[in-house]
Amino acid sequence: MAEQTRRLVLGGATTGVVGRCRDFTRKALADWQWPGGAESVEDVLLLVSEVITNACLHAGGPRELVLRHGPERLRVEVSDGSPEIPRRRPPGDRTLPGGHGLIVLERLARGWGAVPSPDGRPGKTVWLDVAAPRRAQDGL
Repeated sequence: MAEQTRRLVLGGATTGVVGRCRDFTRKALADWQWPGGAESVEDVLLLVSEVITNACLHAGGPRELVLRHGPERLRVEVSDGSPEIPRRRPPGDRTLPGGHGLIVLERLARGWGAVPSPDGRPGKTVWLDVAAPRRAQDGL
């Protein structure tokens, strides 16, 4: 199976964007028949919520959400206009509310990172990979 891509242009919006991205992702996973059942889908939706929320809170809002589905994984990419690379707060730092998003990424995603915008515009793309759960017919 070749990689399939879905792209949602957001243009830096912040109002209602988390729900919109969750709905977009849920539809894509259903279309792609993402294996693993409801729990697996909810894990992906939680990850999308976290990276979109971080873009809203720390980067002026996401410019774009891209989902890339291949046989072994799902890659989620969120682009924004901030050059600041996400990093975990030091333990005990309570200067801002929240602070759990990157911990969720580290626990649920196979890997994650950030790269500067490839098109020369200011900003970055935060990416995360989720391993595709095995289907029942694959032996699990």
